[in-house]
Amino acid sequence: MVEPCYHGGAMPTLGILTSSDLGSQGKRQDTSGQRIREMLTAQGFEVRRYEIVPDEQPVLEDRLRRWADEDGLDLIVTTGGTGLTKRDVTPEATRAVVQREVPGMAEAMRIQTIKYTPLAMVSRAVVGVRGHTLIINLPGSPKAVQECLEVVLPAIPHALDMLRETPPPHEA
Repeated sequence: MVEPCYHGGAMPTLGILTSSDLGSQGKRQDTSGQRIREMLTAQGFEVRRYEIVPDEQPVLEDRLRRWADEDGLDLIVTTGGTGLTKRDVTPEATRAVVQREVPGMAEAMRIQTIKYTPLAMVSRAVVGVRGHTLIINLPGSPKAVQECLEVVLPAIPHALDMLRETPPPHEA
């Protein structure tokens, strides 16, 4: 398990954005969003925003922009919309709003989770930065959410420190 993520003594802030047509209509329970909440609050994150939205690129882009720019969240984690269907537009929405991608985190998730299922190779998840906010796309299933988050959790505190321009000194 990773040490709780505190930078500057303050709890890091989190937004959970679930992309699901059925979930946004109240026809499907958001177990993936709940799993994100459980895992990251256990690491010391304070959930400031949570929403289930339809698989619509403009809606996703709007939430990502507002949560990063207006709310100043440290971390936004999305779930859903990373597959190959025409409605899977979370990576496109994320790319439209991030200023820089963090491909190593997305690659690490795919590399590690392909050990559990060959289906991981069709994930189009993106990780990137907007301002001082780290945005991580996760797949839609609770199992995949857990497996992917376990891969990137050790790097998230350092990434957030770097975004706050307070990284620890390099080790010799």
